[in-house]
Amino acid sequence: MSWDLIVIGGGPGGYTAAIRAAQLGLRTALVERDAVGGTCLNRGCIPTKALIHAAERYEEMKECETFGLRAEGVSFDYSAMCARRDQVVGQLRDGVERLLKGNKVDRITGTACILGPGRVQVGEKVLEGTNILIATGSRPALPPVPGLDLPGVLTSDDLLTGDTFYRRLAIIGGGVIGMEFAGLYRALGAEVTVLEAMDRILPTLDRELSQSMSMLTKKKGVKLCVGARVEKVEQGPDGLICTYTVKDKTETVAADAVLVATGRRANTDGLCAPEVDLGLDRGAIPVDDRFQTRVPGIYAIGDAVKGSIQLAHAAAAQGINAVSMLAGQEPPMDLSVVPSCVYVRPEIASVGRTEGQCKEAGIPVKTAKYLTGSNSRSVITDAGRGFIKVVYHGENGVILGAHLLCERATDLVGEFASAISRGETLEDMARVIHAHPTFAEAVGEAAEAGLGLSIHQLNR
Repeated sequence: MSWDLIVIGGGPGGYTAAIRAAQLGLRTALVERDAVGGTCLNRGCIPTKALIHAAERYEEMKECETFGLRAEGVSFDYSAMCARRDQVVGQLRDGVERLLKGNKVDRITGTACILGPGRVQVGEKVLEGTNILIATGSRPALPPVPGLDLPGVLTSDDLLTGDTFYRRLAIIGGGVIGMEFAGLYRALGAEVTVLEAMDRILPTLDRELSQSMSMLTKKKGVKLCVGARVEKVEQGPDGLICTYTVKDKTETVAADAVLVATGRRANTDGLCAPEVDLGLDRGAIPVDDRFQTRVPGIYAIGDAVKGSIQLAHAAAAQGINAVSMLAGQEPPMDLSVVPSCVYVRPEIASVGRTEGQCKEAGIPVKTAKYLTGSNSRSVITDAGRGFIKVVYHGENGVILGAHLLCERATDLVGEFASAISRGETLEDMARVIHAHPTFAEAVGEAAEAGLGLSIHQLNR
Protein backbone atom coordinates (compact mmCIF):
# COMPACT_ATOMS: atom_id res chain seq x y z
CA MET A 1 0.00 0.00 0.00
CA SER A 2 1.21 3.47 -0.85
CA TRP A 3 0.10 6.87 0.44
CA ASP A 4 0.22 10.42 -0.85
CA LEU A 5 1.36 11.56 2.61
CA ILE A 6 2.83 9.82 5.64
CA VAL A 7 2.65 11.94 8.79
CA ILE A 8 5.01 11.02 11.62
CA GLY A 9 3.70 12.17 15.01
CA GLY A 10 0.12 12.37 16.25
CA GLY A 11 0.23 15.60 18.25
CA PRO A 12 -1.80 18.74 17.41
CA GLY A 13 0.39 19.48 14.39
CA GLY A 14 0.43 15.92 13.10
CA TYR A 15 -3.20 14.92 13.53
CA THR A 16 -4.45 18.29 12.26
CA ALA A 17 -2.25 17.98 9.18
CA ALA A 18 -3.35 14.40 8.57
CA ILE A 19 -7.05 15.23 8.81
CA ARG A 20 -6.76 18.30 6.57
CA ALA A 21 -4.70 16.33 4.03
CA ALA A 22 -7.39 13.66 3.89
CA GLN A 23 -10.07 16.35 3.49
CA LEU A 24 -8.09 17.72 0.53
CA GLY A 25 -8.10 14.33 -1.16
CA LEU A 26 -4.67 13.02 -0.19
CA ARG A 27 -4.45 9.39 0.86
CA THR A 28 -2.90 9.80 4.29
CA ALA A 29 -1.31 7.66 6.98
CA LEU A 30 -0.51 8.82 10.51
CA VAL A 31 2.25 7.07 12.45
CA GLU A 32 2.26 7.51 16.24
CA ARG A 33 4.12 5.32 18.74
CA ASP A 34 2.03 6.40 21.71
CA ALA A 35 -1.43 7.88 22.25
CA VAL A 36 -2.68 10.45 19.75
CA GLY A 37 -2.72 14.03 20.94
CA GLY A 38 1.00 14.28 21.63
CA THR A 39 2.44 16.20 24.55
CA CYS A 40 -0.24 18.89 24.50
CA LEU A 41 -3.16 16.55 25.03
CA ASN A 42 -1.53 13.84 27.12
CA ARG A 43 1.26 15.49 29.13
CA GLY A 44 0.95 19.24 28.64
CA CYS A 45 -1.68 21.84 27.84
CA ILE A 46 -4.85 19.87 28.53
CA PRO A 47 -3.97 18.03 31.78
CA THR A 48 -2.33 21.16 33.18
CA LYS A 49 -5.38 23.31 32.50
CA ALA A 50 -7.71 20.65 33.91
CA LEU A 51 -5.80 20.75 37.21
CA ILE A 52 -5.54 24.55 37.16
CA HIS A 53 -9.30 24.84 36.63
CA ALA A 54 -9.94 22.65 39.68
CA ALA A 55 -7.45 24.61 41.78
CA GLU A 56 -9.09 27.91 40.81
CA ARG A 57 -12.52 26.57 41.81
CA TYR A 58 -10.98 25.57 45.16
CA GLU A 59 -9.66 29.11 45.64
CA GLU A 60 -13.03 30.59 44.74
CA MET A 61 -14.81 28.37 47.26
CA LYS A 62 -12.51 29.64 50.00
CA GLU A 63 -13.19 33.22 48.93
CA CYS A 64 -16.95 32.86 48.51
CA GLU A 65 -17.86 35.09 51.49
CA THR A 66 -17.11 38.03 49.19
CA PHE A 67 -20.35 37.12 47.38
CA GLY A 68 -22.42 36.55 50.51
CA LEU A 69 -21.88 32.80 50.46
CA ARG A 70 -20.56 30.46 53.13
CA ALA A 71 -18.82 27.11 52.76
CA GLU A 72 -17.38 25.07 55.60
CA GLY A 73 -14.78 22.36 55.58
CA VAL A 74 -13.57 23.16 52.06
CA SER A 75 -10.78 20.78 51.06
CA PHE A 76 -9.34 19.10 48.00
CA ASP A 77 -8.57 15.53 47.01
CA TYR A 78 -5.60 15.63 44.65
CA SER A 79 -6.06 12.04 43.53
CA ALA A 80 -9.65 12.84 42.56
CA MET A 81 -8.45 15.97 40.76
CA CYS A 82 -6.02 13.81 38.79
CA ALA A 83 -8.75 11.30 38.00
CA ARG A 84 -10.82 14.15 36.55
CA ARG A 85 -7.72 15.29 34.64
CA ASP A 86 -7.35 11.84 33.12
CA GLN A 87 -11.04 11.71 32.24
CA VAL A 88 -10.76 14.98 30.32
CA VAL A 89 -7.66 13.76 28.50
CA GLY A 90 -9.28 10.46 27.62
CA GLN A 91 -12.44 12.10 26.30
CA LEU A 92 -10.50 14.46 24.04
CA ARG A 93 -8.14 11.71 22.90
CA ASP A 94 -11.08 9.50 21.92
CA GLY A 95 -12.45 12.46 19.97
CA VAL A 96 -9.23 12.76 17.97
CA GLU A 97 -9.28 9.03 17.19
CA ARG A 98 -12.85 9.34 15.91
CA LEU A 99 -11.90 12.31 13.73
CA LEU A 100 -9.00 10.38 12.20
CA LYS A 101 -11.22 7.40 11.50
CA GLY A 102 -14.08 9.53 10.19
CA ASN A 103 -11.75 11.28 7.75
CA LYS A 104 -10.29 7.94 6.59
CA VAL A 105 -6.77 8.59 7.87
CA ASP A 106 -4.91 5.29 8.22
CA ARG A 107 -3.70 5.11 11.84
CA ILE A 108 -0.47 3.15 12.28
CA THR A 109 0.98 2.48 15.75
CA GLY A 110 4.74 2.22 16.16
CA THR A 111 8.05 4.06 16.08
CA ALA A 112 8.92 5.52 12.69
CA CYS A 113 12.35 5.70 11.11
CA ILE A 114 12.77 7.53 7.82
CA LEU A 115 14.83 5.36 5.44
CA GLY A 116 14.83 7.94 2.66
CA PRO A 117 12.43 9.98 0.52
CA GLY A 118 9.09 8.18 0.41
CA ARG A 119 10.14 5.32 2.72
CA VAL A 120 9.36 4.98 6.45
CA GLN A 121 10.02 1.90 8.54
CA VAL A 122 7.60 1.09 11.36
CA GLY A 123 8.55 -2.11 13.13
CA GLU A 124 9.07 -4.78 10.49
CA LYS A 125 7.08 -2.93 7.84
CA VAL A 126 8.29 -0.36 5.35
CA LEU A 127 5.66 2.23 4.39
CA GLU A 128 5.84 3.99 1.05
CA GLY A 129 4.48 7.43 0.30
CA THR A 130 4.96 10.32 -2.08
CA ASN A 131 5.64 12.78 0.76
CA ILE A 132 6.61 12.55 4.44
CA LEU A 133 5.63 15.13 7.06
CA ILE A 134 7.54 15.14 10.36
CA ALA A 135 5.54 16.32 13.37
CA THR A 136 7.40 14.65 16.23
CA GLY A 137 7.19 17.59 18.64
CA SER A 138 9.51 18.20 21.57
CA ARG A 139 10.42 16.91 25.01
CA PRO A 140 11.61 18.56 28.24
CA ALA A 141 15.22 19.74 28.15
CA LEU A 142 17.38 19.32 31.25
CA PRO A 143 20.23 21.77 31.98
CA PRO A 144 23.66 20.42 33.00
CA VAL A 145 23.05 20.70 36.75
CA PRO A 146 24.38 17.99 39.09
CA GLY A 147 21.67 16.00 40.84
CA LEU A 148 18.88 16.25 38.29
CA ASP A 149 18.87 12.45 38.08
CA LEU A 150 17.79 12.09 41.73
CA PRO A 151 14.37 10.68 42.67
CA GLY A 152 11.97 13.56 43.15
CA VAL A 153 13.50 15.70 40.41
CA LEU A 154 10.70 15.89 37.86
CA THR A 155 9.75 17.32 34.50
CA SER A 156 6.27 18.52 33.60
CA ASP A 157 5.70 15.12 31.99
CA ASP A 158 6.31 13.46 35.35
CA LEU A 159 4.03 15.80 37.30
CA LEU A 160 1.20 15.27 34.84
CA THR A 161 1.26 11.47 34.79
CA GLY A 162 1.17 10.89 38.56
CA ASP A 163 -1.20 11.82 41.36
CA THR A 164 1.24 12.78 44.13
CA PHE A 165 0.81 16.22 45.64
CA TYR A 166 4.02 17.81 46.93
CA ARG A 167 3.68 20.16 49.90
CA ARG A 168 7.01 21.82 49.09
CA LEU A 169 7.86 22.40 45.44
CA ALA A 170 10.95 24.09 44.02
CA ILE A 171 10.70 25.06 40.36
CA ILE A 172 13.75 25.65 38.19
CA GLY A 173 12.57 28.02 35.48
CA GLY A 174 10.14 30.93 35.62
CA GLY A 175 8.76 30.64 32.11
CA VAL A 176 5.23 29.65 31.14
CA ILE A 177 5.41 26.05 32.39
CA GLY A 178 7.08 27.00 35.65
CA MET A 179 4.66 29.80 36.46
CA GLU A 180 1.58 27.74 35.65
CA PHE A 181 2.69 25.01 38.05
CA ALA A 182 3.65 27.62 40.63
CA GLY A 183 0.12 29.04 40.50
CA LEU A 184 -1.47 25.59 40.62
CA TYR A 185 0.50 24.35 43.62
CA ARG A 186 0.25 27.61 45.55
CA ALA A 187 -3.53 27.69 45.07
CA LEU A 188 -3.63 24.29 46.80
CA GLY A 189 -1.53 25.55 49.69
CA ALA A 190 1.94 24.28 48.83
CA GLU A 191 5.16 26.13 49.63
CA VAL A 192 6.49 27.14 46.21
CA THR A 193 9.88 28.59 45.25
CA VAL A 194 10.65 29.64 41.67
CA LEU A 195 14.29 29.95 40.58
CA GLU A 196 14.69 31.89 37.32
CA ALA A 197 18.11 32.56 35.76
CA MET A 198 16.98 35.68 33.88
CA ASP A 199 16.31 39.02 35.56
CA ARG A 200 12.53 38.49 35.48
CA ILE A 201 9.94 35.74 35.24
CA LEU A 202 8.19 35.17 31.90
CA PRO A 203 11.17 36.81 30.18
CA THR A 204 9.83 36.40 26.64
CA LEU A 205 6.68 38.42 27.33
CA ASP A 206 6.07 42.15 27.55
CA ARG A 207 8.04 43.53 30.49
CA GLU A 208 4.98 45.12 32.10
CA LEU A 209 3.16 41.77 32.06
CA SER A 210 6.18 40.15 33.68
CA GLN A 211 6.52 42.80 36.37
CA SER A 212 2.82 42.78 37.24
CA MET A 213 2.67 38.99 37.45
CA SER A 214 5.78 38.98 39.61
CA MET A 215 4.13 41.32 42.09
CA LEU A 216 0.87 39.37 42.14
CA THR A 217 2.65 36.03 42.50
CA LYS A 218 4.71 37.23 45.44
CA LYS A 219 1.55 38.61 47.05
CA LYS A 220 0.08 35.10 46.92
CA GLY A 221 3.05 33.73 48.83
CA VAL A 222 5.24 32.26 46.10
CA LYS A 223 8.94 32.90 46.66
CA LEU A 224 10.44 34.27 43.45
CA CYS A 225 14.20 34.32 42.96
CA VAL A 226 15.32 35.94 39.70
CA GLY A 227 18.92 36.05 38.52
CA ALA A 228 19.27 32.70 40.26
CA ARG A 229 21.81 30.20 38.94
CA VAL A 230 21.07 26.69 40.17
CA GLU A 231 24.31 24.95 41.17
CA LYS A 232 23.17 21.50 42.28
CA VAL A 233 20.40 19.38 43.72
CA GLU A 234 21.18 17.01 46.57
CA GLN A 235 19.34 14.56 48.75
CA GLY A 236 18.90 15.99 52.24
CA PRO A 237 17.66 14.50 55.50
CA ASP A 238 14.16 15.81 54.82
CA GLY A 239 13.71 15.91 51.07
CA LEU A 240 15.77 17.54 48.33
CA ILE A 241 18.11 20.50 48.76
CA CYS A 242 18.42 22.87 45.82
CA THR A 243 21.50 25.12 45.96
CA TYR A 244 21.52 28.30 43.92
CA THR A 245 23.48 31.54 43.60
CA VAL A 246 22.05 35.06 43.42
CA LYS A 247 24.50 37.96 43.06
CA ASP A 248 27.39 35.77 44.25
CA LYS A 249 25.46 34.77 47.36
CA THR A 250 24.79 31.06 47.77
CA GLU A 251 21.41 30.03 49.13
CA THR A 252 19.42 26.81 49.47
CA VAL A 253 15.80 25.75 49.42
CA ALA A 254 14.40 22.46 50.74
CA ALA A 255 11.64 20.76 48.80
CA ASP A 256 9.75 17.50 48.51
CA ALA A 257 10.15 17.70 44.74
CA VAL A 258 12.03 19.81 42.20
CA LEU A 259 10.34 20.62 38.91
CA VAL A 260 12.73 21.33 36.04
CA ALA A 261 10.95 23.69 33.63
CA THR A 262 13.81 25.18 31.65
CA GLY A 263 12.47 24.65 28.15
CA ARG A 264 12.01 21.93 25.57
CA ARG A 265 14.07 20.45 22.74
CA ALA A 266 13.15 18.93 19.39
CA ASN A 267 12.20 15.27 19.57
CA THR A 268 14.23 13.92 16.64
CA ASP A 269 16.49 11.25 18.15
CA GLY A 270 16.46 8.11 16.01
CA LEU A 271 14.07 9.68 13.53
CA CYS A 272 16.18 9.02 10.45
CA ALA A 273 18.47 6.30 9.17
CA PRO A 274 22.18 7.34 9.15
CA GLU A 275 22.14 8.01 5.40
CA VAL A 276 19.26 10.51 5.70
CA ASP A 277 20.73 13.91 6.56
CA LEU A 278 18.18 16.58 7.43
CA GLY A 279 20.90 19.02 8.52
CA LEU A 280 19.79 19.03 12.15
CA ASP A 281 20.77 22.07 14.19
CA ARG A 282 20.97 21.04 17.86
CA GLY A 283 18.38 18.42 17.07
CA ALA A 284 15.98 20.82 15.32
CA ILE A 285 15.07 20.53 11.63
CA PRO A 286 15.70 23.48 9.27
CA VAL A 287 12.90 24.01 6.73
CA ASP A 288 12.06 26.50 3.99
CA ASP A 289 8.89 28.59 3.67
CA ARG A 290 7.03 25.55 2.36
CA PHE A 291 8.16 23.50 5.38
CA GLN A 292 10.36 21.32 3.18
CA THR A 293 13.61 20.03 4.63
CA ARG A 294 16.86 19.81 2.68
CA VAL A 295 15.68 16.38 1.48
CA PRO A 296 13.06 16.65 -1.30
CA GLY A 297 9.73 15.16 -0.35
CA ILE A 298 10.37 15.35 3.40
CA TYR A 299 8.65 18.14 5.31
CA ALA A 300 8.53 19.16 8.99
CA ILE A 301 6.30 21.28 11.23
CA GLY A 302 5.85 22.19 14.88
CA ASP A 303 8.25 21.95 17.80
CA ALA A 304 10.71 19.80 15.85
CA VAL A 305 11.41 22.68 13.43
CA LYS A 306 14.33 25.05 13.98
CA GLY A 307 13.12 28.42 15.28
CA SER A 308 9.49 27.34 15.50
CA ILE A 309 7.17 28.76 18.14
CA GLN A 310 6.56 25.85 20.51
CA LEU A 311 2.80 26.16 20.79
CA ALA A 312 0.15 23.59 19.88
CA HIS A 313 -1.95 26.01 17.84
CA ALA A 314 1.12 27.19 15.92
CA ALA A 315 1.97 23.59 15.00
CA ALA A 316 -1.61 22.93 13.90
CA ALA A 317 -1.63 26.05 11.69
CA GLN A 318 1.72 25.08 10.17
CA GLY A 319 0.35 21.62 9.43
CA ILE A 320 -2.68 23.05 7.64
CA ASN A 321 -0.49 25.32 5.52
CA ALA A 322 2.02 22.59 4.70
CA VAL A 323 -0.55 20.06 3.45
CA SER A 324 -2.54 22.75 1.65
CA MET A 325 0.54 23.60 -0.39
CA LEU A 326 1.17 19.88 -1.03
CA ALA A 327 -2.38 19.68 -2.38
CA GLY A 328 -1.70 22.58 -4.74
CA GLN A 329 -3.63 25.19 -2.76
CA GLU A 330 -2.67 28.50 -1.23
CA PRO A 331 -1.79 28.31 2.49
CA PRO A 332 -4.86 29.57 4.39
CA MET A 333 -3.35 30.38 7.79
CA ASP A 334 -1.57 33.63 8.73
CA LEU A 335 1.50 32.35 10.58
CA SER A 336 2.79 35.84 11.35
CA VAL A 337 0.24 36.36 14.15
CA VAL A 338 0.41 33.72 16.87
CA PRO A 339 -1.14 34.42 20.28
CA SER A 340 0.41 32.96 23.42
CA CYS A 341 -1.29 32.34 26.75
CA VAL A 342 -0.30 31.73 30.36
CA TYR A 343 -2.94 30.10 32.56
CA VAL A 344 -2.21 31.84 35.82
CA ARG A 345 -4.61 33.93 37.89
CA PRO A 346 -5.34 36.43 36.47
CA GLU A 347 -4.68 35.03 33.01
CA ILE A 348 -2.01 36.39 30.69
CA ALA A 349 -2.21 36.55 26.91
CA SER A 350 -0.07 38.22 24.31
CA VAL A 351 -0.05 38.62 20.54
CA GLY A 352 2.00 40.62 18.08
CA ARG A 353 4.89 42.92 18.92
CA THR A 354 5.85 44.36 22.27
CA GLU A 355 6.64 48.04 22.69
CA GLY A 356 10.32 47.18 23.08
CA GLN A 357 10.39 45.13 19.87
CA CYS A 358 8.83 47.99 17.93
CA LYS A 359 11.41 50.47 19.21
CA GLU A 360 14.25 48.10 18.35
CA ALA A 361 12.84 47.81 14.81
CA GLY A 362 12.64 51.59 14.47
CA ILE A 363 8.84 51.64 14.29
CA PRO A 364 7.17 54.80 15.65
CA VAL A 365 5.07 53.31 18.38
CA LYS A 366 2.51 54.33 20.97
CA THR A 367 0.68 52.35 23.64
CA ALA A 368 -2.73 52.54 25.24
CA LYS A 369 -3.76 50.90 28.48
CA TYR A 370 -7.18 50.08 29.83
CA LEU A 371 -7.43 49.06 33.49
CA THR A 372 -9.96 46.23 33.62
CA GLY A 373 -11.00 47.13 37.15
CA SER A 374 -13.42 49.52 35.40
CA ASN A 375 -15.09 46.65 33.53
CA SER A 376 -18.53 45.73 34.87
CA ARG A 377 -18.09 41.96 34.64
CA SER A 378 -14.70 42.23 36.35
CA VAL A 379 -16.34 44.10 39.23
CA ILE A 380 -19.19 41.56 39.42
CA THR A 381 -16.75 38.63 39.61
CA ASP A 382 -14.29 40.45 41.88
CA ALA A 383 -11.58 39.83 39.31
CA GLY A 384 -9.21 42.31 40.90
CA ARG A 385 -6.23 43.99 39.29
CA GLY A 386 -5.75 43.73 35.53
CA PHE A 387 -5.09 45.61 32.33
CA ILE A 388 -5.05 45.47 28.55
CA LYS A 389 -2.15 47.15 26.83
CA VAL A 390 -2.41 47.88 23.11
CA VAL A 391 0.68 48.62 21.03
CA TYR A 392 -0.04 50.59 17.87
CA HIS A 393 1.73 52.50 15.11
CA GLY A 394 2.29 56.07 16.18
CA GLU A 395 1.43 57.53 12.77
CA ASN A 396 -1.42 55.49 11.31
CA GLY A 397 -2.91 53.80 14.36
CA VAL A 398 -2.49 50.25 13.01
CA ILE A 399 -2.52 47.75 15.86
CA LEU A 400 0.83 45.98 16.22
CA GLY A 401 0.41 44.05 19.46
CA ALA A 402 -1.73 43.48 22.54
CA HIS A 403 -0.74 42.28 26.00
CA LEU A 404 -3.38 41.29 28.52
CA LEU A 405 -3.33 40.48 32.21
CA CYS A 406 -6.93 40.07 33.27
CA GLU A 407 -9.87 37.71 33.69
CA ARG A 408 -10.53 35.76 30.43
CA ALA A 409 -7.39 37.15 28.80
CA THR A 410 -6.86 33.88 26.94
CA ASP A 411 -10.25 34.27 25.27
CA LEU A 412 -10.06 38.02 24.65
CA VAL A 413 -6.68 37.86 22.90
CA GLY A 414 -8.29 36.26 19.85
CA GLU A 415 -10.02 39.51 18.98
CA PHE A 416 -6.68 41.31 18.91
CA ALA A 417 -5.08 38.51 16.87
CA SER A 418 -7.82 38.90 14.28
CA ALA A 419 -7.37 42.68 14.22
CA ILE A 420 -3.60 42.45 13.74
CA SER A 421 -3.93 39.83 11.00
CA ARG A 422 -6.34 42.11 9.14
CA GLY A 423 -4.24 45.23 9.60
CA GLU A 424 -6.94 47.00 11.58
CA THR A 425 -6.51 50.33 13.35
CA LEU A 426 -7.67 51.54 16.74
CA GLU A 427 -10.62 53.19 14.99
CA ASP A 428 -11.59 49.87 13.40
CA MET A 429 -11.63 48.08 16.75
CA ALA A 430 -13.42 50.90 18.54
CA ARG A 431 -16.21 50.78 15.93
CA VAL A 432 -17.38 47.33 17.09
CA ILE A 433 -20.25 47.16 19.61
CA HIS A 434 -19.64 44.72 22.46
CA ALA A 435 -22.47 43.29 24.54
CA HIS A 436 -22.90 44.62 28.07
CA PRO A 437 -22.00 43.49 30.64
CA THR A 438 -19.18 41.31 29.30
CA PHE A 439 -15.45 40.92 29.73
CA ALA A 440 -15.16 41.57 25.98
CA GLU A 441 -16.21 45.20 26.48
CA ALA A 442 -12.66 45.76 27.72
CA VAL A 443 -11.36 45.16 24.18
CA GLY A 444 -13.31 48.11 22.81
CA GLU A 445 -12.41 50.22 25.84
CA ALA A 446 -8.70 49.54 25.24
CA ALA A 447 -9.01 50.73 21.65
CA GLU A 448 -10.93 53.81 22.76
CA ALA A 449 -8.26 54.55 25.37
CA GLY A 450 -5.74 54.85 22.54
CA LEU A 451 -8.03 57.35 20.86
CA GLY A 452 -8.50 59.31 24.09
CA LEU A 453 -12.21 58.47 24.05
CA SER A 454 -12.64 55.92 26.84
CA ILE A 455 -15.99 56.38 28.58
CA HIS A 456 -15.32 54.27 31.67
CA GLN A 457 -11.74 55.29 32.46
CA LEU A 458 -10.03 58.59 33.00
CA ASN A 459 -7.55 59.14 30.18
CA ARG A 460 -4.14 59.86 31.55
